[in-house]
Amino acid sequence: MKCCHINVKKANFILLSIVISRAQMASNSVEPLSKEQTANVTDDMDKSAMDLVLYCPSNYDIDCKDLNETCIKCELNPACRYGEEMSINCRKKTRNPKFQRNFTCRYCYQTEHWEHTCELKANCNSVSSPQLTYATNCTVKDDVLCLGHRTFNKNVKCNWTGGYRWTTAMALSVLLGGFGADRFYLGHWQEGIGKLFSFGGLGVWTIIDVILISLHYLGPADGSLYI
Repeated sequence: MKCCHINVKKANFILLSIVISRAQMASNSVEPLSKEQTANVTDDMDKSAMDLVLYCPSNYDIDCKDLNETCIKCELNPACRYGEEMSINCRKKTRNPKFQRNFTCRYCYQTEHWEHTCELKANCNSVSSPQLTYATNCTVKDDVLCLGHRTFNKNVKCNWTGGYRWTTAMALSVLLGGFGADRFYLGHWQEGIGKLFSFGGLGVWTIIDVILISLHYLGPADGSLYI
């Protein structure tokens, strides 16, 4: 099923209809909306209408089943069986006819890691053993349908990089390791100074660091991973 074209004129028409409807509801209510409430409602309606124009495809050749969650509203049943695959009724938020779309019964926090994006933090040690985790907010991608809140809290593994390259560290360790260049590069300043004035521990320290860096056992001092 192909979806209808959405243009600015249609969005303006939708916005005007909503404004008139809201005005009628306000006039029939016992207590009229305040100026602040009216401004908030208008802002919400402006954002809703503009979202349809800016973020929803306006191409006739796009199938409805390929639209993102932002542009459609689906009939999700929380009573479904977890992991069950089914067809559900969806429609575009511009009130187009319903269409069928495949759906896997699960809550948003049960989606796979490639189906959501998380806020990454750079204040943990990525090279600790066992690997550390931290709590962060994750949001499901727009093309994924799921039950419940689309943003949720999750524990993720500490896995970030400060921009240090393993190849650079390895080259410095082999070529200039006797002067502590590899330690200086990785941010281990105290060990670097000691290595410099001891001429790489008379070569022993240099060999040990080459082995440690080659095995990824010796990493950046900030606790990040190599790139």
